[in-house]
Amino acid sequence: MIAVVWSAAVSLAAWLWLLLLQGFFWRTDVRLPPRRDPDAWPTVCVVVPARDEAAVLPDSLPSLLAQDYPGRAEVFLVDDGSTDGTGDLARELARGRGGLPLTVSSPGEPPAGWTGKLWAVRHGIALARAREPEYLLLTDADIAHAPDSLRTLVAAARTGGFDAVSQMAHLRVASVWERLVVPAFVYFFAQLYPFRWIARRGSRTAAAAGGCVLLRAETAERARIPDAIRHAVIDDVALARAVKRGGGHIWLGLADRVDSVRRYPRLGDLWRMVARSAYAQLRHNPLLLAGTVLGLALVYLVPPVALVAGAVAGSAAGAVLGGSAWLVMAGTYLPMLRYYRQPLWLAPLLPFTAFLYLLMTVDSAVRHYRGRGAAWKGRTYARPDAVADEV
Repeated sequence: MIAVVWSAAVSLAAWLWLLLLQGFFWRTDVRLPPRRDPDAWPTVCVVVPARDEAAVLPDSLPSLLAQDYPGRAEVFLVDDGSTDGTGDLARELARGRGGLPLTVSSPGEPPAGWTGKLWAVRHGIALARAREPEYLLLTDADIAHAPDSLRTLVAAARTGGFDAVSQMAHLRVASVWERLVVPAFVYFFAQLYPFRWIARRGSRTAAAAGGCVLLRAETAERARIPDAIRHAVIDDVALARAVKRGGGHIWLGLADRVDSVRRYPRLGDLWRMVARSAYAQLRHNPLLLAGTVLGLALVYLVPPVALVAGAVAGSAAGAVLGGSAWLVMAGTYLPMLRYYRQPLWLAPLLPFTAFLYLLMTVDSAVRHYRGRGAAWKGRTYARPDAVADEV
């Protein structure tokens, strides 16, 4: 019990640190900053990389074409080698609809050293440059936008002087597994990249949500985006870091009316989504993997274990310390559950969800060493240093 008590004490100290000193990551009030309409609305080009997205396009693409934007805007959907008729469906959805003009194009297979998505983004940006846009909206094919989404993003960027404004789309939460895993995914992301720190000038914390990034075209060119991050599996974080390294000012927050329409009904669907990039997040480093596993166990698993073990063994210290850490953990999770309109009794189940993420992370490493890491829609990407050697 001595080891359990000390572990619970360290876990409680960690949770008090996270509660007070980790950028108040647990708060969900970081929404689009104050904004005012500009005197003249700049030209914007929307770039949508799409690979085998026929199932979600009817729910997402019409929302882009129907944007109520006062300035000039155009949508470029880049069909990244789809086999399900994504490009033809996009043209059909735009035919006779009106709204923003749509261009559908395909860049062919990506060369060595490029992920498919970023190769598609590069192609879309190249097409957009002919329109001389001031801003680029990079958005995924499974993201549906409210009619005023583009104008509010532009107004926020102009008012705040931001080079990149990104909103984390509201993910679908309907199935049992989505309820357990999805809010925690956003919670863990905010814990790693506190939104308040991202917007601070001079802060080293940089992140974006790839589903919705409004990027100043001049900034993209100066930061060599996407060429500078062409091999990145976690491309949104890599993009934000590239912008910040170039002196850019970025903002990231939660969305109110930007929604992901992609379904993850089964645990296996969510597992593949997380395992695809978890080990890449750790830079394919075994030591970082070991530290992450130990950290997750200490912070998330020790509190309930200490509470139960203390109660069984009659150790008041173990039970109190473990219960207190578990209480703080659950309390920090409540705002995210409210944001996703989920029952609050899910908060005490966060250790179980964290255990799932621990297993997903380990599985991500196993897949990597078996040559199946970062696999997505028929493609498997090598780690960056291997790509560099090949090039």
